[in-house]
Amino acid sequence: MKDTREAGVERKLQEWKASLAAITAGLFLFLAVSGVSLYFFPFNITNQFMVLFHTALGLIFTLPYIYYQLRHYLYSRQFSLTNVKLLGYCSWVAMSVCVISGLVLTWQPIFGTRISYAWDLVHTVSGLVVIPLVIIHIMILMVRYTRRTALGQAMVHSVKRFAAATGLLTIVPVVVVVLAAYAYAPVTFVNEFPEGYTFKPGETPFQPSLAMTSTGGAFESRSMAESKSCGAEGCHEQIYQEWLPSTHRYASMDAAFQVIQKVMAKNNGPVSTRYCGGCHDPIALFAGAKNLYDEDLSSYGADEGVSCVVCHSIISTDVKGNAEYVISQPERYIYEHKESKTAEFLSQFLIRAYPRHHVQSFTRDLYKTPEFCGACHKQFIDEEVNKVGWVQLQNQYDNWKNSRWYHEGDPTKTITCRECHMQLYASTDPAAGDGADYNRDPDDNMHRSHRFLAANQFMPNILKLSGAKEHVKLTEDWLRGEIPIPEIADKWTEGPVIPIEIIAPQTVSAGDEVAIQVSLLNNKAGHDFPTGPLDIIQAWVDLTVKDQNGTVIYQSGQLNEKNFLEKGSFVFKAEGIDQYGNLIDRHNLWEMVGARFKRALFPGFSDVAEFSFQCPTSVIRSAGKPMDSTQNFRFRVPDEYSGALEIKARLKYRKVNQFLVNFLFGEESGLTAHITQISKDSKVIWVEG
Repeated sequence: MKDTREAGVERKLQEWKASLAAITAGLFLFLAVSGVSLYFFPFNITNQFMVLFHTALGLIFTLPYIYYQLRHYLYSRQFSLTNVKLLGYCSWVAMSVCVISGLVLTWQPIFGTRISYAWDLVHTVSGLVVIPLVIIHIMILMVRYTRRTALGQAMVHSVKRFAAATGLLTIVPVVVVVLAAYAYAPVTFVNEFPEGYTFKPGETPFQPSLAMTSTGGAFESRSMAESKSCGAEGCHEQIYQEWLPSTHRYASMDAAFQVIQKVMAKNNGPVSTRYCGGCHDPIALFAGAKNLYDEDLSSYGADEGVSCVVCHSIISTDVKGNAEYVISQPERYIYEHKESKTAEFLSQFLIRAYPRHHVQSFTRDLYKTPEFCGACHKQFIDEEVNKVGWVQLQNQYDNWKNSRWYHEGDPTKTITCRECHMQLYASTDPAAGDGADYNRDPDDNMHRSHRFLAANQFMPNILKLSGAKEHVKLTEDWLRGEIPIPEIADKWTEGPVIPIEIIAPQTVSAGDEVAIQVSLLNNKAGHDFPTGPLDIIQAWVDLTVKDQNGTVIYQSGQLNEKNFLEKGSFVFKAEGIDQYGNLIDRHNLWEMVGARFKRALFPGFSDVAEFSFQCPTSVIRSAGKPMDSTQNFRFRVPDEYSGALEIKARLKYRKVNQFLVNFLFGEESGLTAHITQISKDSKVIWVEG
């Protein structure tokens, strides 16, 4: 019996003396400390290094833990079941779950694009459970064995040695983490305005734009740019590819913007170009490049326009317009902006494995609201720019707010900006899914398109952007209403965005005077049609009448040999004027004080173009002046004519009129803006002799 007891004591001594036990316990305690730090303490450099060490040492911990646990089980199973032993079994189960979930959460950010929040929850809960279980299990045994003097001083010494080794193996990695965080040299941004940057006392540094930084000072351009990194290594690759040919992306590169900005700087002073910068060129605006001493009025990242970081760093907006928003400079993860493959891997791993800060920095409920869009999609000119007074320009936000598409407090009836312009697509993106929308869930595997399909089917091809051909095709399909949107299919009618209908008699008698009408309805647009800069946009009715032999007997809405729209056409546009009554024809909005003519269709409203003409040879038309809401041409069918008259009407659209194209690129370029046929109708009139 004595020999058996001595053998038992010796075996217990070996268990406490085992280096494997101390290593396993030490690594476990470090993982516990680092895990608690990650869960309870805010994002900082130290915690990011905690993530890296927690992952690395967690992998190292796995194999010795499995071996030790198996060895420990084979030893302890010979003893009867006690409370301590039951506690050990519970610890084993919780630890197994924690280890397995930890391995999954290591695999996912290395080989995938995001961690699973379900696995993350399992890892967190099992970790919080296993920590007290293991600590209590070990502490009970340590106290029990150190108090049993019958086991001798050797046992006391072994237990104390185990405790010291465990403590050391816990403290050393913590110290290494702290030293690594202290030694790390983060990328610092020079958030200073360039020498000579000027602005008036009492004004913000970015006026006449209403955009503002959260600090009131400059943001280095690098901190707002480098959108490519968002699509790197499969993270937001789908969204990045959608954004590349989008209007938001080329807002600053836009050839019209670049030329007009230079003219504005020459005529009205470089500082005035800040007016445009908040929406078109925010990176340059916040870097202080819209200044007297910057000939290009631009900066690093200008080819990104409204970049990923710019849009997703806006923290508040106001619907006054003219870019009235506040933008913050997000705190980046360690190794972001460091130029090496290792740094790129580590930063991406941290973002994926420790995403809480990334999500909080770039995701806000604000982005779901029309008010977010309204900060830029509402524009006015004030005395500060035109030297005269306030003039309302494009205003998509108020159009929408006052239209049939808005039902306050009822999302089931309301159609918002993003539902139209950011359609849902099947997605593998880490940002897929959304449980905050009334009609979605976190696992719907959908994301909102970042093409922001709208109405510019000209500039992507001119700029030769990646994906331009596909984007232009989609834009044309969008203009015609041919892209289905299942999310809101029950909220609006089918068919074209702006359907047209020819209204004409079925038969006329020879010698009668005939009137033809073309009715146009704003069926789907959530704002005026057309919308945007109506001084350069043209949407018009192209009407052709042919006799039964195919001979054209009347036309309206044709382009001449130089691609100018013929005078007298029924056209949607605006004609702004300066204080001297001169036409605003180069998008020189800084000189605009009002408008002498405007035609657009409010949502749900219609307009009618009226035509009448002499058949088959003489055409009498009004010309050379702006059109009213109707157009009248006298049409009398000659007594000797009989047969059929075929009428075709088309609603056509181009983003930039020919005058501005020539101004931007030169008449010798031969360029003309792409024309999209939005809708069409045809009808036959029978003429009885």
